[in-house]
Amino acid sequence: MSAEQSGEANGQSSGEKRTVVLTMHDGGVAVLTLNRPDVLNAVDGQMRIELAEAVERAGRDDSIRAVVLTGAGRGFCAGGDIKGMEERLSAPPGSVADYGWRRQRSLHHTVMRLHALEKITIAAVNGPAAGLGADLALICDFIVASEAASFVMSFVLRGLVPDGGGMYTLPRRIGLAKAKELIFTGRRLNGQEMLDVGIADRLVPADDLLSTAIGWAADFAKQSPTALGLAKSIMNGAFESTLEATLAAGAQAQAMAYTTDEHRASVQAFMERSRQRARPERSE
Repeated sequence: MSAEQSGEANGQSSGEKRTVVLTMHDGGVAVLTLNRPDVLNAVDGQMRIELAEAVERAGRDDSIRAVVLTGAGRGFCAGGDIKGMEERLSAPPGSVADYGWRRQRSLHHTVMRLHALEKITIAAVNGPAAGLGADLALICDFIVASEAASFVMSFVLRGLVPDGGGMYTLPRRIGLAKAKELIFTGRRLNGQEMLDVGIADRLVPADDLLSTAIGWAADFAKQSPTALGLAKSIMNGAFESTLEATLAAGAQAQAMAYTTDEHRASVQAFMERSRQRARPERSE
């Protein structure tokens, strides 16, 4: 296991700005950790920038086959930073829309990049995932929740709407009616409820969360990165596509998959096993 982490443990002095997204490599898995534990990893401007950079690096690094997103301390992500909300309220009315639009564009770039990342992504939800934190968990391919996890689409409680992709991802996970209920009420779910309604794919003890998520990611990392990336890109748009279009995209993807080293090695290994089974046993 190797780490690329900034902080006092790596020689960063207490007077320097703290890195708020840590990156650790575990074999072919990159673990991105939101690192503002004193505010349950609420997303501020610095975290938006660092998360975008971390996701871009993971996308470019061919040695990384899967990504785990988690939070430091007691929380996964409490949503948007309250100080940012206060600044927005105190800003001149004429600048609020422009500031919000620019901030949203930055956020949406990262959300889209996570969604389109040609690698498997897993959210390891270790505590509260609220508002934007819930959106960040949902944008991942899979969610592993600890028994200490909770999930709440808290936007309506602030007079807001989900702005990090939740109105797209949540109905696809749990159905439109249930998604509407959670978004319209801001009802909080615990870890077991997350599993029961289909938000979480696995529920594990808190002490086993990260090892479970990394182990699951490592299983995906063993597969052909080309095959996984192609299949993910097609399935991400499957609900908006037709059968004919999906078949056509699959045919093009398969033509590419035929050329990969992984496919060639798999076929050769299969044929060799078949030949060995077909050989007559020698008699003494």
